[in-house]
Amino acid sequence: MASERLQKIIANAGISSRRHAEMLITEGKVEVNGAVVTQLGAKADPSRDHIKIDGKKIRLNSHKVYLLLNKPSGYITSAHDPEGRPTVMHLVRDVKERVYPVGRLDYESEGLLLLTNDGDLAHALMHPSMEIKKTYWAKVEGHISSAHIKKIEAGGISLPTGKTAPCKIRFLRETAQNSWIEIILHEGKNRHVHRVMEKVGHPVLKLKRVYYAFLKVANLSIGSYRHLTFSEVSGLRKLIDRPTGVAQPVKTRHIQKGG
Repeated sequence: MASERLQKIIANAGISSRRHAEMLITEGKVEVNGAVVTQLGAKADPSRDHIKIDGKKIRLNSHKVYLLLNKPSGYITSAHDPEGRPTVMHLVRDVKERVYPVGRLDYESEGLLLLTNDGDLAHALMHPSMEIKKTYWAKVEGHISSAHIKKIEAGGISLPTGKTAPCKIRFLRETAQNSWIEIILHEGKNRHVHRVMEKVGHPVLKLKRVYYAFLKVANLSIGSYRHLTFSEVSGLRKLIDRPTGVAQPVKTRHIQKGG
């Protein structure tokens, strides 16, 4: 096996995402043949070199696992939380292989979250250039106007993470005090939907991701997961193999009444 970048080897071993693997390296937690490595450009051959993280030798996964989880509110999308809050890993603890989340969902948000030990696929799906579409249903405070919807759809709203990109919004329904809307976007920045809606004066009261590209959470109960089918994994690979990486629009349906 040829030499590869350490962060890629760690991700393919199912230890963490490639981004988190880079943090492990720069923090001095990775050893190669007994020597601590802190340079992100460092390479190793996993078939010959002894690679350890926090003193434990890593082993490459030969069996790839792909999970779709219906994340509940109140869980951190991370393998570990320094504050001791429950993470999504608690919900897949019966899975023998070490998996990690593809992207994130905010602590209070619900819905579709992918987990895998396929580092290459996860890294590709999370790359901004792929522009993978995510569909959310949001319950927001107050009655949102068509003018605000058009403003959000146009993009260019200034946030701490930068200006927003254009997106698609569909009005679902109203209750006496609130509105339900559907938001389709390809950005994955921290608390993106919450920050956008607060900016236009309609704070999010509830947020659920219902689609990730063509995958849907459907009738999967909150807190449960299922394995992706072979055709679903193949579909994800086709997405990242496209020249533009842009996922096709998804079909949506109206939200159920209530609340």
